[in-house]
Amino acid sequence: MEVLQEEILISPEKKETMYVSGGVALLEGLIAEGVDTIFGYPGGAIMPIYDALYDYKEKLNHILVRHEQGGIHAGQGYARSSGKVGVVFATSGPGATNLITGLADAQIDSTPLVCITGQVFAHLLGTDAFQETDVINITTPVTKWNYQVTDATEIPEVMAKAFHIARSGRPGPVLIDITKNAQIQKFDFEGYEICNHVRSYRPKPIVRNEYVEQAAELINQAKKPFVIWGQGVILGEAEKEFQAFIEKTNIPAAWTILGVSAIPTDHELNVGMLGMHGNYGPNVLTNECDVLIAIGMRFDDRVTGRLDKYAKQAKIIHLDIDPAEIDKNVQTTVPVWGDCKETLPLLMNLCDQKKHTEWLQLFRDYQQKEVDAVIDVELKPKSGELTMGEVINQLNILTNGEAIIVTDVGQHQMVACRYAKFNKTRSNITSGGLGTMGFALPAAIGAKFGAPERTVVSVSGDGGFQMTIQELGTIMQTGIDVKMIILNNRFLGMVRQWQDMFNDKRYSFVDIQSPDFVAVAAAYRIEGKCISEREQLQSSLKEMLEHKGSYLLEVMVTKENNVFPMVPQGCSVSEIRLK
Repeated sequence: MEVLQEEILISPEKKETMYVSGGVALLEGLIAEGVDTIFGYPGGAIMPIYDALYDYKEKLNHILVRHEQGGIHAGQGYARSSGKVGVVFATSGPGATNLITGLADAQIDSTPLVCITGQVFAHLLGTDAFQETDVINITTPVTKWNYQVTDATEIPEVMAKAFHIARSGRPGPVLIDITKNAQIQKFDFEGYEICNHVRSYRPKPIVRNEYVEQAAELINQAKKPFVIWGQGVILGEAEKEFQAFIEKTNIPAAWTILGVSAIPTDHELNVGMLGMHGNYGPNVLTNECDVLIAIGMRFDDRVTGRLDKYAKQAKIIHLDIDPAEIDKNVQTTVPVWGDCKETLPLLMNLCDQKKHTEWLQLFRDYQQKEVDAVIDVELKPKSGELTMGEVINQLNILTNGEAIIVTDVGQHQMVACRYAKFNKTRSNITSGGLGTMGFALPAAIGAKFGAPERTVVSVSGDGGFQMTIQELGTIMQTGIDVKMIILNNRFLGMVRQWQDMFNDKRYSFVDIQSPDFVAVAAAYRIEGKCISEREQLQSSLKEMLEHKGSYLLEVMVTKENNVFPMVPQGCSVSEIRLK
């Protein structure tokens, strides 16, 4: 790496001290934190950082996205597939405000990000200068922490603090807003020190052994225990500990959509998905279990349905790293605060080895009802138009559950989450809490950069794909290998399903017209194909997966197919409908 002499001057008194600009100090900090990839878009207020970046091309790979929202979703995909902190650059004003959706998405889904935004000169703050926005106040509700730097000397310490906060405890997005003068200003840079502690910030609560003991006692006495797990297992890197716990206790376990892939989909104790479009047995039997063990999940409304009818018969054990989630939605009998990688082994050691044969069989009986009423119809139709489910089923067969599947938001998301097979952790990447349409395409780009050795498949609807379609340009320029499937039902399908079921089929503005997606991809020099016949499906998916480089496969699916089972809004989870 060649660095201009005027940028770095070695002090004769102290050779480790460098006289550098704020922009250079920031980049040195990124390298010290192990960052290898940045997703960003340049602009006037962040130009000094980009000027410094010119000399760091060999150490930092910058991906030029086509929109800042695409950049932050790519950062999320990178973080979710790699387990590292995603890094995003944007300029001031509209550049910064274009990050808001992604920040909100990352905040609610606990995704570690460090976003760097440029800002106008410090002396112009508050004057409504060109492209000035009060980024700190705008982003406060959707970040774990944010800070505005006006003096370059703050940059090393603030950056170190940002990475520590983003990745520790319950992860989340952090935003650092740096005024232009601080980016240009030179100072004596004495090196970068990794931060492991911030006063008054406690990322992990103290584990209380008495609560672990009380939880174990309830589990040992239970006749119908039931585990529900979320993304906390994956974020805590506690997959092995979790699997060991359920295998020793032989407790059936169900997942939220962000928790899937923590253990293999086909594990004998994995009984399926919870929530509005979850599996029949886990939803019904939530209201029949006697002890409910929640691990790394937050009792979201899409999981619980009506809270006043949710698991009222059960003793609730809640393991979570974030004390704010305990008793927030569901009253807990025993709270087990702490990182589940630490608390699960403690709990397992106190739990008896059990069988629960009849209880497990009940889940399998309900599963068979669902197979007969819903699953076989969706995955193995004998005639008619293609279904979303059979596309995912064929994808499972061809990828053998080894691919990372990145889904957008809508009916296809629920179908993919229900039916995709996963053998490895960090394989399902989707927008959970915020439900952001347009998430999949840029997140898939980021996921591939985060896990370049793995096959990454983006699954989108015709509506969501058009929200970030410009990121095909990012694929074109980088040459990244992302496989894209568009399940085109010519509707905004999830909204249409609700209008079908609850608004007497009054289809209000959900009939969406789309461009020729294959032609659009071709304009970006990306190969593709559109199919509508069942006979074409397997060979076309195989062609997509074997193609060298990115590929777009548009699949025309049935227009008015509804996703079942479904817990209607305002109903109990045990009132789930099979049709």
